[in-house]
This record gives sequence, structure tokens and C-alpha cells, in this order.
Amino acid sequence: MRLISLFLLATLVASSAWADPADSQVQFQPTWESLNARSVPKWFSDDKFGIFIHWGVYAVPSYCDTSTYSEWYQHWVSTNAHDGLERKFHERVYGKDFEYRDFAPMFRAELYDPQEWAKIFKRSGARYVVLTSKHHDGFCLWPNKVASEVRGYAWNSVETGPQRDLLGDLTKAVRSEGLKMGYYFSFLEWENPLYDSDRDAYVDRVALPQMRELINNYQPDILWPDGEWVSSDTMLRSTEFLAWLYNHSPNRETIVVNDRWGKGLRGKCGDFFTTEYGKWGGEGVGQGRKSFEECRGIGHSFAFNRAEKYDIYASRTASVRLLIDIVSQGGNLLLDIGPTADGRVPLIMQDRLFTIGRWLEVNGDSIYGTTRSPFKELSWGRATVKGNTIYLHVYDWPEDGLLEVPPLANKITGAYLLADQQRQPLSIKSLSTKGSSVDLSGYHPELHATVVVLELDGPPKRL
Repeated sequence: MRLISLFLLATLVASSAWADPADSQVQFQPTWESLNARSVPKWFSDDKFGIFIHWGVYAVPSYCDTSTYSEWYQHWVSTNAHDGLERKFHERVYGKDFEYRDFAPMFRAELYDPQEWAKIFKRSGARYVVLTSKHHDGFCLWPNKVASEVRGYAWNSVETGPQRDLLGDLTKAVRSEGLKMGYYFSFLEWENPLYDSDRDAYVDRVALPQMRELINNYQPDILWPDGEWVSSDTMLRSTEFLAWLYNHSPNRETIVVNDRWGKGLRGKCGDFFTTEYGKWGGEGVGQGRKSFEECRGIGHSFAFNRAEKYDIYASRTASVRLLIDIVSQGGNLLLDIGPTADGRVPLIMQDRLFTIGRWLEVNGDSIYGTTRSPFKELSWGRATVKGNTIYLHVYDWPEDGLLEVPPLANKITGAYLLADQQRQPLSIKSLSTKGSSVDLSGYHPELHATVVVLELDGPPKRL
């Protein structure tokens, strides 16, 4: 059988590459108890803001019901989802006999300029980037040969379409701007004959070697798996892989991974937990043992969806406040963009990123390196903390000019506006057991959110 012959050599190579020499310095064992004891590299909780990128063959049709994600186009067409919306569109525009694989040569990325992308991300104030190396369609954005061999046709960006290492080029550009680089990776693969016929063989011959290739060849700062909800962590051999990653990989000291390593494990494993549009995507409860990261699009879809209208996209103010909201809860924001098939970042997405960046140029100290709010709720906005400082993010300007602050066990030693380079002191009035108020009379609200800095006599403590 052709499939077996194609994999004979690949299997031998993969199995021999997986073996590690004996190492007396091994720190982590292939158990969740051992792996979950790892300390999360500090950079992740400090950096707060990352850019997610969904880009691949699905960017060619870039179409779906606006309630969902266009990177699932292949699945929506094949399952006649949404009352046949995507299927009817597909047949009308491309024809009944046009297969999903036929989009690959049309995904040319002819206007793709990775250095321009990297400058956009830098200008946004983001500190890291996560690119979809391979989504559920199995198409690889780097020259992975097994992706093509298992299917019997070209299925990576070097052998078809752009004919370039999209992932490698962006990695170099992003790092040249001083940002960290990571990769999304899907365990789930549609229309992969090995995945459909022998899941264990798929994991052994495709998924694990692909992840290891990404780690060894590109040394990402983040590995962001997905598509784990149909397979157990045992089938995916997750603890085995993570033990190798934490003990032996070339970037083992700095890499972080999410919690998507097997069915029902979200919120229970990994270096950080994930939410998606504010929801936990599994059985995990996310008790805050480690960092969490919220991922969502600027529109609703992650990949570009041509059906989305202007009002679906978050406003400028909503985009800035989304970042503040997540950070005030102790999390990171992974904000997604969906480039077009020819390699452009849509202008409305650039606009929202630049808006966030302009706000961070002035107010970044209230985001980077901070921890969650000390207050349960603030009627007028949000708060973050750094050392002995509380940053008050004011959304709703007080009509009487007095910003009420909930009671603290600490003494407030000073207050000023973060945007005020002169740091002119603001008047503070004690409200006894009701807290304090900061006098903002004579000042005006900034665009999106005004930051008031409170300096305390120690780390903030609630009464």
C-alpha cells in the first residue's frame, strides 16, 4: 500500500530522533504531577499582550456564517452546516467538484511582507506573536514533508501555493523587532487518511515529529496546541512529549505551553490556561494555579471572514478596554488577526492594533508586568497592581470630579495621572470606612481609558 511505503522511512527516522540519551539531570517526569510543578517563565506573565494569527488555505474562500470561524470552512461545507450557507456559497463560486485541496495553489501570499507584519505587531505594543503553523486542515506553513506524504499531494507552503517558508520568514522578522514568537498546532486533522484510519500511528508518525521539528528548527517561545478535544492525553502521548520539551529541547528554559493536551484537560495542565471569547473550552475549571490567556478575534472569526460587516468588529475603545479587562483579571490577551490570502493584514485590524499601541505608549506601565486588581468590582473601570502601586483605569468619568476608591488597609501616599509627565499630585480625601476619593476636578478624560496612579505604603491589601 502506498501509504505504508511512504511512511516506512519516516517512521524509522522519527522513532530514532525521539530517543534521548540518558541524562542524569532530568528534572521532569512524564506525569502531570511532575510537569505541572514547573515554574512558568516570568516573561509570559509580564508581557500581557500577544497577537494571534490565523492564516492558511482557508484564507482563499474566507467565508462563513458570521456566528462562527472561517478557518472551519472545510468542515462547514462538508457537513452542510448553517442551513447549507457555506456549501451553497462553495458550489456557486467554485463549483460542486472543486475540492478543498484545490485552494492550496490559490493561496499564493503574493503581497506577504513578514517585516511589515512584524512592524505592525511592534507598533501595537504586543510583546509576542502566535502563528497557526497548522490548523485542522493539516496544511503546514513550513516545509514539513510528512504533511504532503501522508496525503499524497502537496500540503505545505513550500511545495505549493506561496512556495516559501511562511513560518520561518515571519519568525525571523518578528524576532528582529524584539518580539517573542510562538506557534499554534492542531492535533486534529480533517481528510488525513492516517488520522482517520489509525490515530495512534498518526500521533507517532505525524503529530509528534511535526511538533518536534518546529521546536528543533525554530525554537519557539510558545507552543499552542489545539484540536485536542477528541483525543485523550494518553493517545496524544502528551506527557511524554512535554517531558522531552521541558528536559531536553533547545529552548526548554523559556518556552511556555497552553493547557490543550487532551480531552478534558483544559484548566488542569500546561503552563497557562486558555479561555476563548471568555469561555473555558473544556472540563477544566481553571482555579488560577498558573497564568491564563484569553484569545479572541477583532471581528468574530479568527481567520478573515469576508461576510463580516463593520459593526462586527470591536471598536477602538472596546479593543483597548478588552486588554485592560483581561489584565485586570490577572491574564494575558492573545488578540487575533486574520490576514488575506494574498498576505495583507486588513486595514481595520491594523487600525485597532495601532489604537492599542498608541494607548500603551502612554499607559504601558499600567499593563506590562502588573498583577490582577485588588478590588472585587469597580463601578467606573478596572485596576491593576505593580509592587506598591495601583493603577486605576477610569472608563466612566465621575460627574462631580471625585473618583471613589474602595477601602484599603494601606495608606495612600500619593496620586497622579499616568499621562502627566510632570506627575502633578492629585488631592486625596479619606472617606473613612467607605474608602477614599481622588479629586480629578479640572482634568479631562483621555481617549478609551484614563489611568490614575495610586502610590501606597506597601503592597495593596483590602480591608
